[in-house]
Amino acid sequence: MYALIPVADAPELDEEAGRRFVEEWPEFIFHDEGVTPYRERRISYFRDWEFYLVDGDRRLIGGCWGVPIAWDGTVADLPGGFTDSLARSVESHEAGVVPNTFVLMAAAVRNDEQGKGHASRVITAVRDRAVAAGLPQVIAPVRPTLKSSYPLIDIAEFMTWTRADGLPLDPWVRTHVRLGATILAPAPASQTMTGTVADWEKWTGLALPATGTYVIPDGLTTLAVDRSADTGLYIEPNIWMRHR
Repeated sequence: MYALIPVADAPELDEEAGRRFVEEWPEFIFHDEGVTPYRERRISYFRDWEFYLVDGDRRLIGGCWGVPIAWDGTVADLPGGFTDSLARSVESHEAGVVPNTFVLMAAAVRNDEQGKGHASRVITAVRDRAVAAGLPQVIAPVRPTLKSSYPLIDIAEFMTWTRADGLPLDPWVRTHVRLGATILAPAPASQTMTGTVADWEKWTGLALPATGTYVIPDGLTTLAVDRSADTGLYIEPNIWMRHR
């Protein structure tokens, strides 16, 4: 038996969650400076939208979090991606805007429990909670896991790729589709990560000896390095999906 419980109800799991779920993401994903002005405000306003998936013994299995926003249902009114969703949620809350949409920002399952359907359990449970809470529209800026194998392909092209059975080629996008989601649009600049050359060498484990464009481990697109300015710029694409 599995249950999705609020993070606030299980503080004893915080340390393990922080350790296990960080492992699921490349280091550079945590260096989006656009997130910084909103991080603490988001936690203050929307702590109730952070969850752990646990089994019957309250063993940590997975987790997710999201934010409420106002969205008119059109592609034109979609946030730019992950960072813009965070900004819209916080700024709209502070302006007293009534939300009508839940944005699933991230979901993860611990390494030793993957492949058992837990990701579907997390998504389904949080989607149902959102609808029950008066947020009938559920969308997600999905990070397609297989895209790192095709970093030179534009995200708008990649999101159209399918298998012989017609389902998306990407396994994470495919999980959402199997749960009833549809692809809405590309989010070519969902997050922007910047750092010094030394930062990027540390985050990627690569030597970056010259100005140029680099394919990096776990990167969904390429990294632009400017040695003279001592900067590296990576703009992460996602795919907007909408759940029924």
